[in-house]
Amino acid sequence: MQAVLLAAGKGTRLRPLTDEKPKALVEVAGKPILTHCFETVVELDAEELVVVVGYEGDEIRERYGKSFSDVPITYVRQDEQLGMAHALLQAEPYVDGDFMCVDGDCVIRSDLEPLVERQREDGVDAVQHVERVSTEEARVKAICDVTDEGELLGIEKEPEDPPEPSLIAAGFAVYGPAMFDACAETELSVRGEYELAESIRRFVADNRMLVMRADGWSVNINTPEERETAERRLRQ
Repeated sequence: MQAVLLAAGKGTRLRPLTDEKPKALVEVAGKPILTHCFETVVELDAEELVVVVGYEGDEIRERYGKSFSDVPITYVRQDEQLGMAHALLQAEPYVDGDFMCVDGDCVIRSDLEPLVERQREDGVDAVQHVERVSTEEARVKAICDVTDEGELLGIEKEPEDPPEPSLIAAGFAVYGPAMFDACAETELSVRGEYELAESIRRFVADNRMLVMRADGWSVNINTPEERETAERRLRQ
């Protein structure tokens, strides 16, 4: 199975660390965030790394070259910063079949193998990694509406009144190819982006996506505080 890594972001909230480098190359505990992402999917036997780059993307190409731990890398460019659904769609010509998808700003220390295995079952089109968080955290995340059987019904980004506790979409998923169709159908949001949360809403209208929690933790690194949280957890 291939892995798509979304690493085109500028990381404006991490400035000055991202003044001259892409967010994916900001170091956490002595390694670039993207190295942590690569290690995660290589452990899951990724056959190819499809990396979507954008801001200062040449630095990522120069850093990693043609492979990582003997797994080949294909680079895809997102020329305009138009959101994660748009970034994912740039990878479509290079992906064949089901694929893992990882936010290129996410440090994960979780057992994700059960998610990959579950997605391979008949009748399962995708599996989204989720985590349980407080109401305060959920207000700046994407919360999931889930059945008792663990099927995703919908997703809401940055809700005003999330439940306590909330399930939020984390930075890893396994998708079927229909996710690209959902991304292509996604309309530009009021924020001027093609939002992945909207693509997921469209996907679950016609496909079955499950959510699963995993032993361990993950941190999406958008701020200096989140970077410090990830470093502290890695040291522990």
